[in-house]
Amino acid sequence: MRLVTLAKAATVGTAAAVAIGGWAWLQGNPGASAPDTMTAASMSLRPVPWEGGPAAYAAWPRAVEAGWTRPSFFPVGLWFAAVRKDEHVATDRAMGINTYLELTGDSRPALLRKAGMSALSTERPTGAGAETVGTTLAGKADEWAGIGQADWTGETGSEPCRPKLSYCGHTVLRTLADKLPGGSRPVYATFGKGVAHQATDPQGGKFVNDYADLIGVDVSWYADKNVCTEAARWRQLPPAQCRLAANYGAVVDRLRDLDALDGRRKPVFAVISLAGLTPGQVGGAAMSSLIHGARGIVYDAHSPGPRCKSDNLLRSSCGAPIGKAVTELGARIARLAPVLNTQSYAYDFAPELDTMLKRHDGSYYLFAMPGRGTPTGDHQLTVPANLSADGKIEDFLTGRPIEVDREGRFTATFATEHTYHVYRITP
Repeated sequence: MRLVTLAKAATVGTAAAVAIGGWAWLQGNPGASAPDTMTAASMSLRPVPWEGGPAAYAAWPRAVEAGWTRPSFFPVGLWFAAVRKDEHVATDRAMGINTYLELTGDSRPALLRKAGMSALSTERPTGAGAETVGTTLAGKADEWAGIGQADWTGETGSEPCRPKLSYCGHTVLRTLADKLPGGSRPVYATFGKGVAHQATDPQGGKFVNDYADLIGVDVSWYADKNVCTEAARWRQLPPAQCRLAANYGAVVDRLRDLDALDGRRKPVFAVISLAGLTPGQVGGAAMSSLIHGARGIVYDAHSPGPRCKSDNLLRSSCGAPIGKAVTELGARIARLAPVLNTQSYAYDFAPELDTMLKRHDGSYYLFAMPGRGTPTGDHQLTVPANLSADGKIEDFLTGRPIEVDREGRFTATFATEHTYHVYRITP
């Protein structure tokens, strides 16, 4: 069995599966655009179903007022951070962070408003206002409360469900969601290994579709000491294919597949726990998530040690290398936001690679990195000949021109499993 359960075409009308980057995507679901012929390149490309990009936030006035529907805005968040000083906001903003998922109780929301930052938080600190664009449900209830509908004690400790040894994750989220006022703000929930690994499709679909408007997935493939054993047990993932950037994208796929089960799509965020990661792994985890359709990136910067014990790795001296990587990535995401906020199109550039194709302002953008189990080194990508014949291809991140042969082929080098490239193709 593959790590990601591929959604069946029959679950969404008369959909048909289309391969892109080695994964199955659904065509024909009600939320997708009709097939589009790109006359500028004289080639037909099928759109990958999506939730609509920035337009997905138009239903919530608070998000609209905060600028979430702008093509230039792409959510980059920090989980459960303290914002008590101007320098906190300045430091975070310089790293590309524009959103907070939960705030500590002693945070000062006015600082966010002044800086044009957003927050999604249920326990709103004193002074909260327009900066709070959404609310949140208890994170990863599928893990700590388990997959089930037993009674919930209201606690989040070692025995949250009643009777003992039962599971109540669904009850937790239903109870909390029913207490929230509806209306101007979306509801966000994060899921973990319960949904990613253990849940059946119906169980996982209920978590993903029944309680929240925005959803995230948090599985620490690089640092969680138990994740490889659990993934081997529940998803038959070979241990040699466990600690890879590609798996961050795979669990985004998992949530997207489950989200498609009810015929309606919502934004899926990728949560990346920074503790124990190298700078290169941070970039690879984020880019893999984006290639597989993540609509936002959220960093969990809590670090229990032992090398760097901190409640915010990004604001500590021992976390400086990670902070530098997050800053570089934040600048790239900001630069690419208008591209990331467009729909993806299906084209198989290289079956062994994970790729994403987008079109913006007359150019095509190809994102590529190794797929799960793909060796590092040189890999050949094939661009449609009518794109490469009279146009140009450049490495978007460096500006370096790319030489293409008569068949539209060029070679990309992936030095590590988390190496990624972004190419701009201008017909």
